[in-house]
Amino acid sequence: MATPPFRRVFVIVIDSLGVGALPDAAAYGDEGSNTLGNIAARRPLRIPHLHALGISRVVALAGMPPADAPLGAYGRMAEVSPGKDSVTGHWELMGLQLDQAFPTFPAGFPDEAMREFERRIGRPTLGNVVASGTQIIEDLGPEHVRTGSPIIYTSADSVFQIAAHEDVIPVPDLYRMCEIAYEQFVEGMGLGRVIARPFVGAPGSFRRTANRHDYAIVPAADTLLDLLTKAGVPVLSIGKVKDLFAGRGVSASIHTASDAQGMDAVERAVREAPAGLVFANLVDFDAMYGHRNDTDGYAANLERFDERLGRLVPTLGDDDLLLLTADHGNDPTTPSTDHSREFVPVLACGPRVRPGVPLGDRGTFADLGQTIAENFGVGPLACGLSFLRQLT
Repeated sequence: MATPPFRRVFVIVIDSLGVGALPDAAAYGDEGSNTLGNIAARRPLRIPHLHALGISRVVALAGMPPADAPLGAYGRMAEVSPGKDSVTGHWELMGLQLDQAFPTFPAGFPDEAMREFERRIGRPTLGNVVASGTQIIEDLGPEHVRTGSPIIYTSADSVFQIAAHEDVIPVPDLYRMCEIAYEQFVEGMGLGRVIARPFVGAPGSFRRTANRHDYAIVPAADTLLDLLTKAGVPVLSIGKVKDLFAGRGVSASIHTASDAQGMDAVERAVREAPAGLVFANLVDFDAMYGHRNDTDGYAANLERFDERLGRLVPTLGDDDLLLLTADHGNDPTTPSTDHSREFVPVLACGPRVRPGVPLGDRGTFADLGQTIAENFGVGPLACGLSFLRQLT
């Protein structure tokens, strides 16, 4: 294989940072959603480094005129796959589009299925409703502590979530319940994901812990990650990326408990990682702020990330490529606490990246994966158009 233009590629998914409703957003109840734009309209944002890379040319931001001379390439990408969940978004980024959305359960899971789940875990359950994760542990946490019954809830996404107090159901036991749910609901019913949601504290002050664990459905076909590892190109996962691909195509992984830890891991990778792909997800944007409709918290986290970005970019090597994107939206300014069907940004920078290059509106998230595939000489992927040559 010829020497790739970029020896290392770093992808950071700013989880849920949508930049405007997709044309089909109304079908999902998301018309008018614009995660970044609506946050900027509510609160002044201090994100000079994202601005310098061209984010203000991707989405109109109040108080932030488009950058005159962006330092990187910039554009936005549309999601082709039906749905708006993390698995679907990450899979499409890596070149795997879905023809059919994962099933959702807006009225809760069927009674018969829940009775079978309770039989398998040997105890009754609470909930089985669509709910905000923080709200349901506040509402049902005291009863859970008293009875030992795990809390089951879902959302607009294809997900079976199990919340349990770590002193009531120890984390290994919660994980075992998730494995049982995975066999029944993911393998048996085609659900997208099971999530362990452990929490601690007392009634009125419950808080979720970093022991969350995602159990995603196995990709139905090879993704970019599989092609890279089969070709001997290292793939380092940071955050929940490995979970979203059911461990497939990942050479090594780093678990993180916060976005700060995620950026710590990215910075270490810039110093130490060999040639290959470093793929990071920063989940706090979504889990801590988007789902809680915490506009100020989301904005503050963006500013913290921007500060870290300002430290990261100057450390990139001459043959490094940094790609910033998202997997869906989660507009905290809307009444909904669910993900939103939105365009996502794509920003590219590095010493070899031509500054000020407009990448335009990309037809699929998979353009990002196809670009990385072309760089490393694997693929081509089944879908997506590479923008590698525009970068260099």
